[in-house]
Amino acid sequence: QVRLMESGGGSVQAGRSLRLSCAVHGYTGKANVLTWFRQAPGKKREAVAGAYMTAPNRYYADSVKGRFTLSPDSANNVLYLQMDSLKPEDTATYYCAAALGISVPWWKLEDAYNYWGQGTQVTVSS
Repeated sequence: QVRLMESGGGSVQAGRSLRLSCAVHGYTGKANVLTWFRQAPGKKREAVAGAYMTAPNRYYADSVKGRFTLSPDSANNVLYLQMDSLKPEDTATYYCAAALGISVPWWKLEDAYNYWGQGTQVTVSS
């Protein structure tokens, strides 16, 4: 049974850092794409950062460019998201999405992913 396990969320003050991790369990192949989405209360879920795990492609939303950094561990199907200079507007539940055994036409397309994690909460106070 395939599961995505997210960890690393928490509560921090603005300007601090957090590192999220997303690990794929129960899948014997190489993940194609792993992407972080987030959803703040009352808002639509949005794509934050995505990585093609066996290629150098990395994508970031404009709102996090220069502050968030992806580090894929393709050998272990793990994706890390280093979040620096956090802002209150980064407060959200962060979800990991995986495309396993399928292609993704556009990294921001939610329907392109076939597995999702349960989410991890990130709260940034001012």
